[in-house]
Amino acid sequence: MSAASNVDLSVSIGGLTLRNPVMPASGTFAEGLEKVMDFNRLGAFVTKTITRELRAGNPLPRVVERPGGLINAIGIPSKGVPYFIETIMPHYAAYDTPLVVSISAPTAEGFASLAAELSIPGVAAIEANISCPNIEEDGKAFAMRAESTQKVTRLLRTATELPLWVKLTPNTGDVPEVARAAEAAGADAVVVANTILSMAIDLKSFKPCLGNIMGGLSGPAIKPIVLRQVFQCAKAVKIPVIGCGGISTADDAIEYMLAGASAVQVGTATFLQPAAMTTIIDGLEAFCLRRETPRVADLIRGVIIEEADEPDLAWLDPVS
Repeated sequence: MSAASNVDLSVSIGGLTLRNPVMPASGTFAEGLEKVMDFNRLGAFVTKTITRELRAGNPLPRVVERPGGLINAIGIPSKGVPYFIETIMPHYAAYDTPLVVSISAPTAEGFASLAAELSIPGVAAIEANISCPNIEEDGKAFAMRAESTQKVTRLLRTATELPLWVKLTPNTGDVPEVARAAEAAGADAVVVANTILSMAIDLKSFKPCLGNIMGGLSGPAIKPIVLRQVFQCAKAVKIPVIGCGGISTADDAIEYMLAGASAVQVGTATFLQPAAMTTIIDGLEAFCLRRETPRVADLIRGVIIEEADEPDLAWLDPVS
């Protein structure tokens, strides 16, 4: 909250209070951004996803731009747990912004082991990226199915007492069902969602544009899809929903909060405008001032759904 206004920007995410609802999406944030923004203004830090094994990432090229977004196939490059604890954590310790550690593993047991090892002083919450392939399910992401989501979340819950955020995939037919499974197994919040599986082809060479053939689409193009999923998940669960997908402006963040998100994560926009997150925070405060809304949390689930008056139009009602 700035000294110039009385707007309360704080939000609560599963026992963790954030000074405002804006944070980076995993994999889109690095220490060098401190040159263009005050890290103490962010609601939280979310780290690049950490794996136990050392990972070089996917073959080049890894990123291709398309109208309205980026397709990436980075492949979660990771230098492992000791490097993170010894090199990365001390850097963030200089700030009073909560540190949320994103983790990934190929098995449910691997997730639990990693969560336990990283439940250390200085870590405020664990974000489990269960959108990654699961070697126990023929390469399908854990979050593709409610059963595998419930299993991995249950093991994670027993492994850590820290707030547990579970990051879901949009690449499944029933995201609300998966969100309910995560909630039932003990998740404190769900992050909706990751990138949408996509592909691009070079018309000169007739080859895929990405070395991995397929990648994940992010950016403004996916916002209407993920916004709908956030709306559905917020109706399906009682735990907080964190919206992630195509958020570039304060207006985008406000839409997500009206749809049911308690907080938002910003990704691709930071690549295009490194100070995007602080601009969004300023915009949220300005919006609340204009609307005479004392608390940004009052926007959560604020969308107004009117019932259809005509019986013939009842199919248009998204609630029924």
